[in-house]
Amino acid sequence: MTLMTKILGAAATGLALSATASIADPALIYDLGGKFDKSFNEAAFNGASRWAAETGGEFKDIELTSEAQREQALRRFAEQGFSPVITTGFSFSTPIANVAADYPDTKFVTIDGWVDPEANPNVLSVGFSEHEGSYLVGMIAAATSESGTVSFVGGMDIPLIRKFACGYAQGVKAVNPDATVIPNMVGTDPSAWADPVKGSELAKAQISQGSDVIFAAAGASGLGVLQTAADEGVYGIGVDSNQNYLYPGSILTSMLKRVDNAVYDAMSAGADLETGVQTKDLSNRGVGFALDGFNEMLIDFDTLSEVYAAAADIVSGEIEVHDYSVDNTCPAVEF
Repeated sequence: MTLMTKILGAAATGLALSATASIADPALIYDLGGKFDKSFNEAAFNGASRWAAETGGEFKDIELTSEAQREQALRRFAEQGFSPVITTGFSFSTPIANVAADYPDTKFVTIDGWVDPEANPNVLSVGFSEHEGSYLVGMIAAATSESGTVSFVGGMDIPLIRKFACGYAQGVKAVNPDATVIPNMVGTDPSAWADPVKGSELAKAQISQGSDVIFAAAGASGLGVLQTAADEGVYGIGVDSNQNYLYPGSILTSMLKRVDNAVYDAMSAGADLETGVQTKDLSNRGVGFALDGFNEMLIDFDTLSEVYAAAADIVSGEIEVHDYSVDNTCPAVEF
């Protein structure tokens, strides 16, 4: 069987899904921001593509254009017999909770979301310890900064993104307690993931305040941040996927969130997928940072040694990285 991904268009009156799944093929629904956002959604696509290439399997995927399509897409895929139905982004949590009980023979996966496993035993919620990976890139930012001021641009202002920012700031302060960390968010609704112009504006404002390293965790909006950082001669830090290649020499590193592995694993498990709750963290390489030919000359050996040592201490418990999602506090920076 050859690799075949069938990208579905959204009609004005709703989603039209043709062709019935073959022996429970998997399906993938991207969050708003587009499949090729070079970040979160694209990481999911890469994981699915790797699964298809290695197994010869087939999957269907769809890009949504509105919030209203989330539940509709879930139901249509389930009715057509696809399983597991994999979604990206926290915004799928409620739609899956609304749908899952109606399709007990379908397995659903929410990556970055959470669904009560007792009420919905056919759902797998995959979460990440983003604060751990963010701590490491924060250390790199602080060690590289010449001004002592670094910054963060988040997408939608939600606890998940504050979790990135807080871990980042804690890592910065671990290297330079006197450093200044400037945090900004693109917006407060889902459109914040797809506004590179606003991302660029925030980056310019931060640079005007002295920031010379900017960490962007903002989906497609982050592309505006990274481009502006490169244009203005400061460093950017990518997120989710390895974005080092986008602006070689200007992207200091990327905080890796292995969404690709989560999708690949779910598709590989197929009918044997274990539902419930999973957490991807430093101990199982679910998060980390990117080091490759595009940035290896930007980070000195001593910094790398300190960062790798910190990673080991986080895994062992010697270093505890504050998790904003636990108590909605952020000791290292104010929003």
